[in-house]
Amino acid sequence: MMKGFSINKIWGRTWAPVASVGLALLIAAVLMAITGTDPLVAYRALFEGAFLRPGTDTRATAFFETLVAATPFMVLALGISLSFAAGLFNIGAEGQLYMGALVSTMAGFMIKGLPMAIHLPLALLAGALAGAIWAGIAGWLKAARGAPEVVTTIMLNYIAFSVVNYMVNGPLRGKTTAPRTPDIEASAILPNLLPPPERLHWGIAIAIVCGMLYWVLMKKTPLGLRIQLVGSNLKAAFNAGINVNQTYVITMLLSGALCGLAGAIEVLALYKFLPSEFTTGYGFDSIAVALLGGGNPIGIGLAAILFGALFNGATYMQFSAGVSNYIISVLQAFIIIFVAAPGIVRDLFAWVRKLLPRSAKQTKELAS
Repeated sequence: MMKGFSINKIWGRTWAPVASVGLALLIAAVLMAITGTDPLVAYRALFEGAFLRPGTDTRATAFFETLVAATPFMVLALGISLSFAAGLFNIGAEGQLYMGALVSTMAGFMIKGLPMAIHLPLALLAGALAGAIWAGIAGWLKAARGAPEVVTTIMLNYIAFSVVNYMVNGPLRGKTTAPRTPDIEASAILPNLLPPPERLHWGIAIAIVCGMLYWVLMKKTPLGLRIQLVGSNLKAAFNAGINVNQTYVITMLLSGALCGLAGAIEVLALYKFLPSEFTTGYGFDSIAVALLGGGNPIGIGLAAILFGALFNGATYMQFSAGVSNYIISVLQAFIIIFVAAPGIVRDLFAWVRKLLPRSAKQTKELAS
């Protein structure tokens, strides 16, 4: 057996998230049945829309579109999980995504004449830096004034939304009819991995690299160990001489950098400009992805694919099965509830396990 490898250990870490998804699917199925919809038909349509797309030879397209949707979920969830590890709750991922999208777009169309090898990394770095600064404000307020990051990141979200809306409708507005920025230079566009009509881009590779770097940071570096100690036992961190306030700021900077990078990837790969109504909702949904992933990069990747599938399959489910795509929001909400309150899942399964031996015993007594 490989060192550190244990089926029981893996199952112990994964059963609760898997059970949470299963229970959420069950409750959503009950709700659909109450409203007169066949849950099996709806879930089949959801699966087909996310992975198969029946009736046409576009199986790869459906799956790749799910990966496209999963990419920002993964990068954002990594950033949010990083803040969780330090005992912080970064609810400002959406605002940091907005600021990353704004600044990377500016770097993408304002800077001209650079080769792609320089311009594209520069635009991505600009987005990550913008997200880091935006989250760093909340980190500094936490460290210097004790301001709760939950409140400050929420407030910074609204400021970011307003800043982006003002800039796109004002100083950065292009010459098009709809309010939007000018097109990003070709040298700053994140290219596709496959030819059209596929939209799968190199952002998925960046997301995977971010997951690997996250693992190295948390498992192999002194900073990662400090972050985890601060998050798990604040008193022990103080006693060990760790500068807790500095750790808070660094963690929020890194968390925001990932969230800003997600925004940069979205505009540089898909939009290729920044529209006025840049409302993704990815930042808020990624909190659920982070919770479901449990701080593990592989778990976060799988959770991101799940949410990408829900996002991508919802439209086809609505069209094919006649189910409102709001049921996906209900499904996501129950996933969050069960993951955030694992005691509910444990108590439920403990109750079921108590019933099963009793039934077996009664059966044995009847047989004798």
